[in-house]
Formats: sequence, structure tokens, C-alpha cells
Amino acid sequence: MTTPEGKTSPWRRGLGAAAAGALPVLAFPEPALWWFAYVALVPWVLLVRTAPTPRRAAYDGWLGGFGYMLALHHWLLPNLHVFTFVIAALLGALWAPWGWLVRRLLAGAPPPRRVAAALLLVPSGWLAIELVRSWQGLGGPWGLLGSSQWQVEAALRLASVGGVWLVSFLVVAVNVAVAVLVAVRRARVPAVAALVATATATTAVWMWSPRPDVDGRVRIAVVQPGVTDGPGNRFAREEALTRGLAGQDLDLVVWGESSVGYDLGERPDLADRIAALSRATGADILVNVDARRSDRPGIYKSSVLIGPDGPTGDRYDKMRLVPFGEYVPARSLLGWATSVGDAAGEDRRRGTKQVVMDVGDGLRVGPMVCFESAFPDMSRHLVGQGAEVLLAQSATSTFQHSWAPEQHASLAALRAAETGRPMVHATLTGVSAVYGPSGERVGSWLGTDESTAAVYDVPTASGTTLYVRFGDWPVHAALLVLAAWGAFEGLRAWRARVCVESGS
Repeated sequence: MTTPEGKTSPWRRGLGAAAAGALPVLAFPEPALWWFAYVALVPWVLLVRTAPTPRRAAYDGWLGGFGYMLALHHWLLPNLHVFTFVIAALLGALWAPWGWLVRRLLAGAPPPRRVAAALLLVPSGWLAIELVRSWQGLGGPWGLLGSSQWQVEAALRLASVGGVWLVSFLVVAVNVAVAVLVAVRRARVPAVAALVATATATTAVWMWSPRPDVDGRVRIAVVQPGVTDGPGNRFAREEALTRGLAGQDLDLVVWGESSVGYDLGERPDLADRIAALSRATGADILVNVDARRSDRPGIYKSSVLIGPDGPTGDRYDKMRLVPFGEYVPARSLLGWATSVGDAAGEDRRRGTKQVVMDVGDGLRVGPMVCFESAFPDMSRHLVGQGAEVLLAQSATSTFQHSWAPEQHASLAALRAAETGRPMVHATLTGVSAVYGPSGERVGSWLGTDESTAAVYDVPTASGTTLYVRFGDWPVHAALLVLAAWGAFEGLRAWRARVCVESGS
């Protein structure tokens, strides 16, 4: 549909922007078309650059961001219903300035110099958005574009240098270069140069960046009970599966998130049963307690280590909670979400610090709970505190038949590659997965249709990756680039105004 002037209808254009913004989701699990990420943004960029006004470009950015967020979180629809659209619309607004920026740099027939600036500024703008939406209060860093490359060895090498942020930057830069090749004939030289530079940088990182030095192996068992009816039946299934691990020379047994639905202080009988399992297997057992605490008010999700003599005293209380699933942000304002979906009726309490646990024979592990594995800084800090193996205890049974379990499991590959430490992702109902210190898969995934216990020979490593050493430097560099460009544009506008005023 077009207007009388022959221009595309705003409604049709808006639908096109939302659809274009949704395309990158195909690069993530479950479709896992990782290669598609390098062209998935091209239709969106091409649409935005043709916006008739800066305001329309901002709208196209917002609607594309809405499509992106809705596609990434579509599996929330059965639980949050209409509120899923509200969340997607609020987060999608973060892309409005990005849409304006794309048009500002690529509209019309931009000269090569402006295209060269776009190849740096547009990816920087994208990183700024990913940084803002990574704040826990806005939902956390679920679906960062770079995390779609979790199974690509070259991308994992990049992650060891600059984290998932560096991967996101280069993926967006490639998309911008491809869009220029398609639409701006006079600027194809800088576009080709950008593609060559990206390939060269990736190759250089692959060849010369420090690699973790594998120095040993540990045997870790993951207990995945599958879908069960109630905490009592779940505990019984976990107990039976763990008992079957006896005699396998284990270093640690890991149960999933909410594997124990009772406070162990109130139920010492359960703690005794787990201690008996520890004696039978010859290994400490890391469980996850989701219950109201007997020693303090409120409900906590806690990783609790239990040895042959009972709880060892090592406990980690989950710090970063899932918005709406475990707490409602600004409940006085958004509490109505509980009436239209399955949002948390009571806010869970937060822990105050990360914990590294000694599980015997000098092995130190760093636990995280659920979507905390999506936060690059948490795994980095654990490694900085001496963790040799990273652990994530998760439960995605609510979203069992969606894309969420596979996407969640894939995040551990990025965290392993970033830190140079292996990571174990243990769940109640799948997908459970283990990755080595370079992000390579160890053994097979335990799918959502499996109820089993699996033992993994996990390689351990020493050494420090550049990401652990220098942190989120790509984000800081991107913000500096944007600030410098903003200052330059402001200065140029001021000079132009001064010239006009002096001329008059």
C-alpha cells in the first residue's frame, strides 16, 4: 500500500521494520543459522537509511528493536501474555537513536568518508544499546548478537580477547559493509576494505591471541531428573540417579536449579540423604535450594555444597534475579503483570556477593544460577577470584518446548571462551551441556527429553585470557568513539552557526 505521492505507507513501512528487526533470531538456537547473523541486519539497515526524515528513521529503529526483542523472547508469550509485547516495546525504544544514526551516516549517496565513519559508529551504537539493556533491571544480556556465534571457533577466539562484545561489534560491522555493497555503489571501496580488515583481524586473533594451557582433567557428573511432579518426586529421582554414579571416581556432582524445594535447615533429613549420596559417590554434591529460609526472611535460590558429613558451609545466594519470573521490577507500578500472566507473586531475595567453593583435592568452582550465565562480568569475576571451573545451575522446564533451553545452554560456550575456564551448565529438564576452556563442546548435550545422569571428563586450564585481564574494553572504546563523534558534530554545528551569524 502506498500514499498518493507514491511513498510507502507508514503502516507498511513499520511492519517491514519490525519484520526486519526479527530476522537475527534465526542465528540463535534453536535454528542456529550462525552464518545468517552476518547479513541478518542488512534489510533493517537498508530500510532505515531510506527513511524520509530523521524522526521516521528513529521510528524504524524502534519498531525494528521491538521486532528483535519480541522474536528473542517469543517463548515468554504463554506465561506473560500481552505483557511480552509491552516489554518488547519498551526495550525496542533503545534502538530509536540507532535508527537515527544509521540514517545520519548512510542516507542518500554518502561519500566514502561518511561510510568509513558508519563502519565504526553504527557498530559502536549497537554495543551501547547492548550495554544498556544488559542491566539486570531491563532484563539482562539475553540474546546479545555476538552470542549467536557460540559454535564458531574463530568467534570464540575473539571472545577470549574482547568478550561477546567484540563479537557483536564485528558482526554488526560486517552487516553494515554488506548493506553498503548492496546500496551505495560509490562507497564500495571502504566497504570491501572493512570486510578485509575484519577477516584479517579475526585471523590475527586466531593465530596469536593467548590460548588457555590445558593442565589436567576433572570428572564432573550432571544430574538431570527431567520433568517430575512436585519437589518430593523430583528429589527422589535426583537421589536415584545420583546413587547410580557410585564407583565412577568423581570430583563433583552437580544438580540443577531448584533441585531441592525445601530449606535444608528445616529438613535435616534431606541434608542427611544427600550426605549419604556424597559418601556413596566419593564426591561433594552441589545442589540448589529454592525455598523460604529458616534463618532469615524471604525466599532465596541458593547453591549449597554438601559433603560426606553434610553441608560444608559453602553457600551462594543468587544475586541477579529474572525480571517478572523471580521478582517484579517497580512492583507498585508494574504489579498488574501478575494478573495477566505468571509473573512472580512474591519477590525472591538477592545475595550480596559471589562465592568460590573448594570441592576437594584443591578444585575450586564458581557457581552461578540460571540466567546469571548470560552476564559476562559474573564469570569473569569468579575466575579473577580463583575459580577453575564455572558452574551454572538452571531450570527452564517452564519453557520446555521452546527455543529457550538450547539458547540458554549455548551461553556457557561464550563464558568458557571468554575466561579460559571450562563451564558446566546443569539443568533440571535440559538442555544440560559442558564446554572446555576454549568454548569447545565436551561430550553430548542432555536434551529436554532425557532423565539421566552423565559424567564428563572436563579439561582444566591455567593462564589468563585478555578478556579476563582487560574486561569490557570494546564497550568502553565504543562509548569513547560515540562521544568523540558527538563532540565533533557539535563543534561543526557551532562553527556553522557562527559563520552564518557573522556573515549576516
